[in-house]
Amino acid sequence: MKTLRATLSALLILALVVTSLPVMASVDASDRALISTQSVLASDQAGAERQRISDVLARADVQQALVSQGVDPVEVQARVAALSDSEAKEMAQRLDELPAGASGVVGALFAVFIILLITDILGLTDVYPFTR
Repeated sequence: MKTLRATLSALLILALVVTSLPVMASVDASDRALISTQSVLASDQAGAERQRISDVLARADVQQALVSQGVDPVEVQARVAALSDSEAKEMAQRLDELPAGASGVVGALFAVFIILLITDILGLTDVYPFTR
């Protein structure tokens, strides 16, 4: 009787351990999949700022100014999409500070040109061939 009880106890313990392993594995996987609310809000805000910058760059007068300065508007849109969240936030803040009208567009273009030039010199982008 004691051997049967010892064997049965060992089997029950083994069964509990084996059946609890998948539960433990799924808890760890779900913990890794959690995303904080702050990170979601930050990415949404950065996406909205990028969209706002893209909207400004999509205007016809801005497109003409880019072409007149020898910059391909398609490359500028690609570089805006490649901006980090902090760079997009800084550029959007500069757009807020600029006055309305043509002088604001020129200032925004200048800011885009400078940011792209700095990232090109650092080797993060490849927009201007004269930086090599």
